[in-house]
Amino acid sequence: MSMALSVIIVLLLVVIGWQYQHSRKASKDLKYIHDKLSSIMAEGSHERLLLFSSNLELQSVLIDLNRLLDVNHKGSIERVMLEKSMRNMLSNISHDLKTPLTVVLGYIETILQDEHMPAEERERMMNTIHQKANEVIHLMNKFFDLAKLESGDREINLSRVEAGEVCRRNILSFYDILSAKGSEVEIEIPDDSLYFMGNEEALDRILTNLLSNAITYGDAGGVLGLKLYSDKNKVYIDVWDKGKGISEVHQDKVFERLYTLEDSRNRSYQGSGLGLTITKRLTEQMNGTITLVSQPFVRTVFTLSFRRLSF
Repeated sequence: MSMALSVIIVLLLVVIGWQYQHSRKASKDLKYIHDKLSSIMAEGSHERLLLFSSNLELQSVLIDLNRLLDVNHKGSIERVMLEKSMRNMLSNISHDLKTPLTVVLGYIETILQDEHMPAEERERMMNTIHQKANEVIHLMNKFFDLAKLESGDREINLSRVEAGEVCRRNILSFYDILSAKGSEVEIEIPDDSLYFMGNEEALDRILTNLLSNAITYGDAGGVLGLKLYSDKNKVYIDVWDKGKGISEVHQDKVFERLYTLEDSRNRSYQGSGLGLTITKRLTEQMNGTITLVSQPFVRTVFTLSFRRLSF
């Protein structure tokens, strides 16, 4: 009887000792996790929790914690990039507003100070003031449009759109400008109607933006093109020119929100980082895509793609 009791006591002591050691190990592991997390969060580093443990539950917790650390690190990088983009955009908007407003104020002061200014010169300055004021209004409208698109406050009503008619209307609206510049125009629009689910007003704005960009910044190539075509599932619209183009390093980024470029042609294309972003957002609201391929002085093409309707 005493032998059995002795065995039981020994076994209990072994169990208690194992639990004590296990508890100490768990406590030590938890302290490591706490201290390491505190260090990572304080320093903003991208370290991970590295701890060997036979405890399956603790292993699962470590995996989840490391995933959270990765998400937090990614969010921190995106936040830094967004803050930088915001600063760039505000700087560019400030510059774009300052330039025309400086001209406006200068001309107004000149008109006020020169009482004997010839009527012809006064009219020229007033026309310039009017033009620059419209530039400011146009810029502010773009800024507010992007804000509405980003916030989801502006929704586009979708209906069946015949792409050919919209393309013809838009390219014809630039006929006088193209003729004055002496630019060659290549238009490929099929006789058969091509339909997609979209919004005519939004497509008008997209094409107006792309065509005006191609005319203004691609005129060195002397040719502008618009091509409408399709396959079984998609309707495509190409707007292209043979001008200076957009450097390869920037082609994947020109549509990003608030992204701006330093190159003079690219900077003109993007301005304050609004124009092409709005174009992309409008395209996406019609469940479409827009891509860019550019080889300087060979071909710069923006391609719109929409799901084709067969009825």
